[in-house]
Amino acid sequence: MSHEIKIPAVGESVTSGQIAKWHFADGANVTKGDVLITLETDKVAAEICADVSGVLRIQKQEGEDVDVGSVVGLIEEGAAAPAPAAAAPAPAPKPAKAETPKAAAKAAKVETPAPVVVEAPKPAPAPAPAPAVAATPSGDRVTRKKMSPLRRKIADQLVNAQHTAAILTTFNECDMSAVMALRSKLQDSFVAKHGVKLGFMSFFVKAVVDALKAVPQVNVRVEGDEIVSQHFYDVGVAVGTERGLVVPVLRDADKKSFGEIEKDILGYAGKAKNGQLQLADLTGGVFTISNGGVYGSMLSTPIINPPQSAILGMHSIMQRPIAVDGQVVIRPMMYLALSYDHRVVDGKEAVTFLVRVKDCIENPARLLVGA
Repeated sequence: MSHEIKIPAVGESVTSGQIAKWHFADGANVTKGDVLITLETDKVAAEICADVSGVLRIQKQEGEDVDVGSVVGLIEEGAAAPAPAAAAPAPAPKPAKAETPKAAAKAAKVETPAPVVVEAPKPAPAPAPAPAVAATPSGDRVTRKKMSPLRRKIADQLVNAQHTAAILTTFNECDMSAVMALRSKLQDSFVAKHGVKLGFMSFFVKAVVDALKAVPQVNVRVEGDEIVSQHFYDVGVAVGTERGLVVPVLRDADKKSFGEIEKDILGYAGKAKNGQLQLADLTGGVFTISNGGVYGSMLSTPIINPPQSAILGMHSIMQRPIAVDGQVVIRPMMYLALSYDHRVVDGKEAVTFLVRVKDCIENPARLLVGA
């Protein structure tokens, strides 16, 4: 009996996907519960497992686009993959028949050639000239592959953001000395208590929440001809993966401690690396933070993540000379960039928001006492 392998529904708005990988070869024995397929959609990667045991028959290959509900293979229940046939033993060579002396002499007499005239060997023909090396075809110099559904979704969303929003970016810089000193002082006790390291991202998440509360005009989204004000603080943190950029969301970041935020970020990073993010992990954010500094970026203009109205870009920490109280000193500085939708966020509000983030990072005690 054959059991169909169908593409299941993996999300409310997901109608198709791409077969990223078959984990077994065609004709292999599989057991109920084995992961057969990694399916990539425009939002998440999903694993499809075997419902029964038997022999796998693949009908759709890796890289093919498939719709939800379509049949991509079969499992033949009760069948077993044929074992490789054993090689038949080679027949033993027959012993040579002994010849009588008389027969041997006769054979020698018959095989003795008569004298003949030996011709001089003819000279070998000259080798043909080597053909000229042709230019390498373009197909050997490039590799083509289809965009994954996630990459197509990212491309469409970024282009859509550029076409529908009036994106403007404002910049500032912040002195990271206070955060770095506090982080260094508390790191050991923080790890002992929470089991994770205290990173910079949790400070920025808390600073963004503080700034959203101080400047609520940034915590909005556009729906048609309406402006929707949001009174919650689900902050997205952009994570780069081999499949592309994903933005898992930290729910109710205003109610979470630094330790809870760091644990959430670490958990999302692991799920993103293993392709285990769910649709619910990626939806509903009100604001996004992107840290290009981990890759060495010194300055950038991030693109907002629709339908959100703003995004904060973090960058590399660089030792730079700055003026403090009339003196030139060297400090660890980071450039900050806030891109925002100018249709609903005015310049004054955007600059005020970014200055508030800067103040919270330069004076992290603000985050503790709400000053």
